[in-house]
Amino acid sequence: MSRMLLKTLRDAPADAETASHKLLVRAGYVRRTSAGVWTWLPLGKRVLENVTRIVREEMDAIGGQEVLLPALLPREPYEVTGRAGEYGDLLFQLKDRKGADYVLGPTHEEIFTQVVKDQATSYKDLPVILYQIQTKYRDEARPRSGVLRGREFQMKDAYSFDTTDEGLAESYRLHREAYIKIFTRLGFDYRVVSAVSGAMGGSASEEFLAPAAAGEDTFVDCPKCEYAANTEAVTTVVPPADATAHGPLELLDTPDTPTIETLAAHLGVPASATLKNLLVKVDGEITGVGVPGDREVDLGKLAEHLAPAEVELVTAEDFEGRPDLVRGYVGPQDRKFPYIADPRVAPGTAWITGANEPGKHARDVVCGRDFEVDRYLDVVVVEPGDPCPECGAGLEIGRAIEIGHIFQLGRKYADAFQLDVLGQNGKPVRVTMGSYGIGVSRAVAALAEQTADEQGLCWPREVAPADVHVVAAGKAAQTELALEIGDRLHAAGVRVLVDDRTGVSPGVKFTDAELIGVPTILVVGRRAGEGVVELKDRRTGEREELTVDEALARLTA
Repeated sequence: MSRMLLKTLRDAPADAETASHKLLVRAGYVRRTSAGVWTWLPLGKRVLENVTRIVREEMDAIGGQEVLLPALLPREPYEVTGRAGEYGDLLFQLKDRKGADYVLGPTHEEIFTQVVKDQATSYKDLPVILYQIQTKYRDEARPRSGVLRGREFQMKDAYSFDTTDEGLAESYRLHREAYIKIFTRLGFDYRVVSAVSGAMGGSASEEFLAPAAAGEDTFVDCPKCEYAANTEAVTTVVPPADATAHGPLELLDTPDTPTIETLAAHLGVPASATLKNLLVKVDGEITGVGVPGDREVDLGKLAEHLAPAEVELVTAEDFEGRPDLVRGYVGPQDRKFPYIADPRVAPGTAWITGANEPGKHARDVVCGRDFEVDRYLDVVVVEPGDPCPECGAGLEIGRAIEIGHIFQLGRKYADAFQLDVLGQNGKPVRVTMGSYGIGVSRAVAALAEQTADEQGLCWPREVAPADVHVVAAGKAAQTELALEIGDRLHAAGVRVLVDDRTGVSPGVKFTDAELIGVPTILVVGRRAGEGVVELKDRRTGEREELTVDEALARLTA
């Protein structure tokens, strides 16, 4: 360490909020270059390479072929698929000196499709799995949480190409099993959950989530069965319809009740008896979204369902010139706008809702009798205790970091670029694709979030920057012995980090060893003259004194 570019910090950066951000900077793994852009220092690069190695080994094991595509890409392929517009401001865009449009690649579906179109002409060339470990770019408005959410990041993206849906299903299965092996080897506590495809397109989609307080994803877990899903992918269990006959629609005088809270208080009814009607704009068209009054609309979930359409809330200006839209008193009856509803707003259910007149609501407004729903979507914010779609038990909700995502893309990109090969019958066959991503740099931060303790980082052995951290706690004799032990460990194939710094107190060295987080700490201290050293397990804190030979035998076994 006396010759390593390594400077640990006593205090975390003032803007650091997550544990990984604080500790990776304090322990000398990364340094901020600019907002959302990070430099990987020697220790950090070791961990990053260890994660990369494990990913590469498991991808190779399923027949993946590694390639490297450029990060600087022409904009035109993203225009062909419409994703240039879908990414919007997230897409880094630039022009060359001749005025040609380029982007910095956010993902590479388009370019991989073009590569295979160029290289594969017959069904005999498929199936094929291609992958790369490449730098990606997204112009995040507010990059935060250190390397968890940056503008530049390392990612493994893989793509499968098959001639049949059955072949795609097999490729998907292979990747799913490979991901389970990868994240198990990396030492993650993780969940495989159902997900939505969003702008990626396609059908089947699953996320690999690492539960962590710093996570930006929320997911549900059923305590009684194996069901798990991103909250955006949870399907609603609709209760049986109320068989009670409903009376005719009744107009109510409800002054000064523009909110669900004021309406429920005025009428003395629970919020669940009311129908909340949120107005949004979908590609500029005003659209109503109906949910029970005691629930909230999940705008992210709504946007995922309606992608690639743009969804935004209406503003005061949108009510101008629309006498049918009475702010605070909107109802779905006699409407002049499209209407989406949560499945709980089922045919036959009766509600108290706006009467489309100032200061008035209506009672016994029955779905299917007094109003119709154009489209049903699961759009409410999932709450703890909501019934599991599989077994009905109350769901639990947690926060997590997305570390991997797999998609059955289908033929979206093949259609865009007319990716066909000659089939067995001599006729063109449209290729079907899968897309499989792992956030490599994000995995480093996610592991730090899951495994760190109050003293610092605490890496799983396979990704740690070293197997053993040798600390010379004393004078020249201890340092000499520490270096000798380090040489013997290195010769035996053990990855070793030796703290041989002079002028640094033993206390600082011990603190740094805890902060850096190598799984095993070997202390050459006060009993070095007797040939005795101390082994410490970084995770459990267990200590044991052994002779040098005993320690070496154990560490090289």
